[in-house]
Amino acid sequence: MKELLTIIAQSLVDNPSAVEVKEVSGEHSIILELKVAQEDMGKVIGKQGRIAKSIRTVIKAAAIKENKRVVVEIV
Repeated sequence: MKELLTIIAQSLVDNPSAVEVKEVSGEHSIILELKVAQEDMGKVIGKQGRIAKSIRTVIKAAAIKENKRVVVEIV
């Protein structure tokens, strides 16, 4: 799922080399922290957070296949 989030984020931004995804594993869930360049933040979030919500939906769908709970945070 970390790779999927990286691919999605890199395809959205102007500076794909600045995309970083950090995975923090907890007892019951996995937290994926997405970090992009400051000027690309709007492209990842989108108008009224629509793109961010879509990214979260795709990642959660992938997580369900693996029976895991995933939270995506945009930092």
